[in-house]
Amino acid sequence: MIGAWWRAQSARDRRVLAVGGSVVAVLLVWALIWIPLARTRTDLTAQVAQQRADLAWMRQALGQARALNAHGVRGNVARQGKSLLALADATARGANLGAALKRVEPTGPASVRVTFEIADFDALADWMDALARDYGVTVTDFSAEKVEGLGLVNARVTLQDAKQ
Repeated sequence: MIGAWWRAQSARDRRVLAVGGSVVAVLLVWALIWIPLARTRTDLTAQVAQQRADLAWMRQALGQARALNAHGVRGNVARQGKSLLALADATARGANLGAALKRVEPTGPASVRVTFEIADFDALADWMDALARDYGVTVTDFSAEKVEGLGLVNARVTLQDAKQ
């Protein structure tokens, strides 16, 4: 059917159709294959460059972290001469645990026990994390019991000053 139609065309029309078809085929390959591949290559090249920059920054930060760790630096917040007892009290109140804070008592020369009643567990976990991160204080003992209310606990936390 197509062959009969093709043979029915004049030689000049067949040449024009062949050249036009070739041009259309080249344009379709260019528009549907080449352009998307070129864009993808450009995007991937930019991603690789960004990831190389990120890797260089991470390697530099790793060196700084190792240097700080070797010198015993735990965080960036100064204790301003506060004892562990005063630090535990002040930071608990600053972490919105003041109403739940019932007792802060020393258990040794470099440790304290902090007692909370009806404390928000998430706030308590954030407080312990901040103590470790910012002041180098470690939690050596933790016990909690669920109380009535969503996310509320009675807890006892023993803190140890890592600097002593």
